[in-house]
Amino acid sequence: MGIGTSILLIAVGAILRFAVTTDISGIELSTVGVILMVVGVLGLLISLFLLSQRGDRVVEPRVRERERY
Repeated sequence: MGIGTSILLIAVGAILRFAVTTDISGIELSTVGVILMVVGVLGLLISLFLLSQRGDRVVEPRVRERERY
């Protein structure tokens, strides 16, 4: 899950939690919104952690000598 997907989940979850007032039998939309926001925040934290780990690596170029004939 990338950063964009995480932000999308947070936004959709916030809309369901705070803006939607419709009742659907069998589903509590505010609970679904909270779950989506939690999953989005976790995905965002994991994505940022992995992104910071990737930036710390230093890759040294390999030097190969050509064979002379």
